[in-house]
Amino acid sequence: MLQKLRTVIYHVNDLAAAKAWYTSLTGKEPYFDEVFYVGFDINGFELGLDPDMSNVQSGNHSTAYWAVEDIRAAVDKATAIGATVVDAVHNVGGTIEVAIVADPFGNHIGFITGA
Repeated sequence: MLQKLRTVIYHVNDLAAAKAWYTSLTGKEPYFDEVFYVGFDINGFELGLDPDMSNVQSGNHSTAYWAVEDIRAAVDKATAIGATVVDAVHNVGGTIEVAIVADPFGNHIGFITGA
């Protein structure tokens, strides 16, 4: 039924600030940049910023995990530009490590590394 992760959309209350923050985090400029949506191509996957806050309630009930080479460097970079650690780097089996940070707009971002 599910095939692969295709798009992750983060709702943000300040699109310009979020665009700048995610550009800094990813090192990539958005490929789609409009007042109603900003899209980044992250190695074939969509990271979208949606300024529509209607029907959005506080709380993070799910987390998408982005693969990274160096999880500690990813957490350090995110926190250096304003993210806060929600769940510190920890091992979840074998060589797999995960961590979660919250962006300045309240969204949780998961990082994962290992095989």
